[in-house]
Amino acid sequence: MAQEIERKFLVIGDYKKYITKKINIIQGFISTVPERTVRIRIKGDQGFLTIKGIGNKSGASRFEFEKEISIDDAQDLLGICEPGVIDKTRFIVPINKDLFFEVDEFYGENEGLTVAEIELQSEETSFEKPDWLGSEVTGEIKYYNAMLMKNPYNKW
Repeated sequence: MAQEIERKFLVIGDYKKYITKKINIIQGFISTVPERTVRIRIKGDQGFLTIKGIGNKSGASRFEFEKEISIDDAQDLLGICEPGVIDKTRFIVPINKDLFFEVDEFYGENEGLTVAEIELQSEETSFEKPDWLGSEVTGEIKYYNAMLMKNPYNKW
């Protein structure tokens, strides 16, 4: 199983002039148990099933299994997910030839929340932090998509 290593930050400035790609995402969760979340995602015209394990102590690393599924299967599976949905647009913002941020702008009950994630080769990988990046929220459970579905940003 693959290991995902990522850090997450709030966004406080204008990143939009650096965008190279954007995609709309709708996702629901079959299970939001912290030790194993099971997510169904429609990303553009593709469907995905993702299983994530619990994060390590820093919250930056956890096991992840992802498999592409048909869009029809993804739409059907969204129908059996726990109540709530995550609706967001993901913007790709490169910071160099090897690294990029995925900036998620949320809608619906999470309107007003914008977070940036960067996937790294290791927890020790260094990277340049752009001036539009705010506080780090890696490992803060309330910013996990599964928790944003249960306790949306507009209810904080």
